[in-house]
Amino acid sequence: MSKRPRGFPRPLSELLSVTLGDALKAQGFASTEIISRWPDIVGAEIAAHSEPLKINWPRPLGDKAAEPATLVLRVEGPAALEIQHLSAVILERVNRFFGWQAIGRIALRQAPLRHREKPRPHAVDPLMAAQISETLPDIKDEDLRQALGRLGAAIKRN
Repeated sequence: MSKRPRGFPRPLSELLSVTLGDALKAQGFASTEIISRWPDIVGAEIAAHSEPLKINWPRPLGDKAAEPATLVLRVEGPAALEIQHLSAVILERVNRFFGWQAIGRIALRQAPLRHREKPRPHAVDPLMAAQISETLPDIKDEDLRQALGRLGAAIKRN
């Protein structure tokens, strides 16, 4: 009896690029990298308040040299003015990522960013919280003593 050869697991990025490729191409993105690596490209401060929405590529006009594209960013309302002032920095970083003068202009669209999952804090160890609360005999209020015990356990964990 012959066994079927087992292949190696394929990377998730390879599977997603096939699935998301057409949708991203419709928005002007040649690859998923500018979206997935946005914080690495522009920095954490700028990426916290903006995200690439699409790239508008101009239509080629005969023999003329192709003009650079327009990168459309979704920006949170309060941060839009600061992002606008940083547009030269963003242009330089994005073009450095592409390796050529791909983007010539940035357009901003004020809208809430997609909700990102924030890391949840780890649960406090109840045994440690109880041990710490027992070391506080001077506190008469039981709820306050328990709360201080949980706070102490959270501080010790970190």
